[in-house]
Amino acid sequence: MSDPFAAVYEEIIHEHYKKPKYRRILEGLPFAENPSCGDRVRVSITLGADGRIAGAAFDGSGCSISMSSADILAEDIIGKTPEEARRLIETFLAVLRGELDVDELDAFGDAVAFKGVARLPVRVKCAALAWRAALSQLDSIDRPQENSKS
Repeated sequence: MSDPFAAVYEEIIHEHYKKPKYRRILEGLPFAENPSCGDRVRVSITLGADGRIAGAAFDGSGCSISMSSADILAEDIIGKTPEEARRLIETFLAVLRGELDVDELDAFGDAVAFKGVARLPVRVKCAALAWRAALSQLDSIDRPQENSKS
């Protein structure tokens, strides 16, 4: 069965690829890489004084799926607590892995556009790349707090 919203989803992905809002030049952060296609992305997450994510950005190179996914990720996590962002990211990745129904993405912002990608195993790694990098960044934010408690 064909998805009646496929064209809308493609347009959302295309718009985030051509006009990313959160792409910045980032220094000193490691790249997450997809060795099967050469996509590379790094994600920066900053917390505000209230403990919520005040800023998110990405840079890198890759296909429209990986770069638009990075832009959408940044848009979706700003304003959330690290715990809320982690849950959002883990849900997104679980959908891509086929562990949750793609309709879970209906509650997401523009990330709903990846419903079709979740059905294309060859493109899942592209869509997941920035989200996995963001989990690593959240882990690095959490580590200093854990270490200061010792």
